[in-house]
Amino acid sequence: MQTFRSNAALATLLGAAYVDHATVTVPPALEPADVESAYAVQQHLLKYCQLETGGWKIGAKSETGPIQGAPLPRSRIHRRHAAIALRDYPVLGVELEIAFAFGRDFVPQAAPVPEREVWDSLSGFCASIEIVSSRLDGWPQVPKLVQLADLQNHGALIVGEMASYRHDFAFAAPQVDLRIDGVPLVGGIGSNPAGDPRRLLGWLVEHCRSHGLTLPAGSIVTTGSYTGMEFPARAGRVTGEIAGLPPVSVDLA
Repeated sequence: MQTFRSNAALATLLGAAYVDHATVTVPPALEPADVESAYAVQQHLLKYCQLETGGWKIGAKSETGPIQGAPLPRSRIHRRHAAIALRDYPVLGVELEIAFAFGRDFVPQAAPVPEREVWDSLSGFCASIEIVSSRLDGWPQVPKLVQLADLQNHGALIVGEMASYRHDFAFAAPQVDLRIDGVPLVGGIGSNPAGDPRRLLGWLVEHCRSHGLTLPAGSIVTTGSYTGMEFPARAGRVTGEIAGLPPVSVDLA
């Protein structure tokens, strides 16, 4: 009961900061006790803010490292292009990623879904720009589990035009280009810390299954940065390109 109350209290604190575009200090007594508590806080936060889940972000720090994720509010997922007000984000970083969409629903069931079935269910993929932000004072020097509870530092997601899924795409090392007003930020061969990001998708399906969550067809799943995190020093149009996929852009104002 005490854990439930602490999780709900942390979600209320973070949810209020989310709505107010503010930052807060999390008392040590409210820090999640473990990963499962952090995931419970994510769901409490969405309910507190009356937000629908429109997608997920998932990632890993290495090709064999543990995978983590967070639900993404539907209201902050934008298609092809968006305008983002810098004042709405206490901190703002940008990452160029690959996002996927499923062509079927995954509903909670008794048995895990085989990875091959997960991959065969992909309908499309695209370039995406994640706006990385935080509701936490002192970020990024704050406990990792608090960051996980805070939707894993998510601010917004802009997804490019979907291309039909191709299993032979260069997921491990695509050519990438990230610019602001035409000025290069990052270019060259990109890499995802998780390696081939498709390996993360089975984890997400299992995470949703084991937590009683439905993953609807069309859900957007973004899978970690190919460019690292960049912090634009000024307003402007950020454009991201991953060779073989349509470009994606966001106006920072």
